[in-house]
Amino acid sequence: MDTGTASTPPAGGDPATAERAARTALAGTGVHLMPPSGVLACLGADAAASWAAFAAHWADLTEDAYAARRGTRRLRRYGHFSLATGTGELRLLPHTGFVQPDATNPLYTSVDRRFDPLTDGFASDPVLPRLIAMLGRVAGALDAAERWSVKVHPFRVVATADGGGEPTPEGRHRDGVTLVSSLLVGRENATGGESTVCTPEGGEILSVTLREPASLLLSDDRRTLHGVSPVRPVDPARPAHRDVLVTTFAPS
Repeated sequence: MDTGTASTPPAGGDPATAERAARTALAGTGVHLMPPSGVLACLGADAAASWAAFAAHWADLTEDAYAARRGTRRLRRYGHFSLATGTGELRLLPHTGFVQPDATNPLYTSVDRRFDPLTDGFASDPVLPRLIAMLGRVAGALDAAERWSVKVHPFRVVATADGGGEPTPEGRHRDGVTLVSSLLVGRENATGGESTVCTPEGGEILSVTLREPASLLLSDDRRTLHGVSPVRPVDPARPAHRDVLVTTFAPS
């Protein structure tokens, strides 16, 4: 049974091997699942010890009013960074609305959605810049951008016995970027939440349920679509939640 516990992921693995495997897969099939051991290796020697503090930020997200209008309880925040490829300089940009390009998300194309910014603690958490730096190196397999526009979306999708656990109410879609990534932070009392990446014609490339914290799903957003099936509670007497960090990269 998928109990969906949010434990501390195991450490281990070789960062160079993990990044090389990700770059090779993305350049080939356009999708890659990096296991927790590889992710934590890329995040540094103390990543496993830092994970609980990083995951605690998901308790301080705020309501997504746009999803609520469609019957989904989703909590989130939003941050926009700029990453220089050559120097690794990472800058948090002024907070603005979030707009997805035309011909991407069918529910919110060109809608100026306003979300609360990342908390200061989230934006300064040492795990975040390490993750962004690693993703930037992986994204280099897809494009030789001198600077990346990096958008960070921590999500918590809440489900009850009455429903409401839709991570992607828009269905399979694109985000209009180069690289899209989904990092599982934790699951509690949750079943479902299967991630699927497919071709624009609908051919399935990969379907996987992220269960282990620090599992990372990567895809080339220019040539794939992605979506996540509904989340439901294992114990219907208690709510379920699924916590992820979606991070996207596009040349700026």
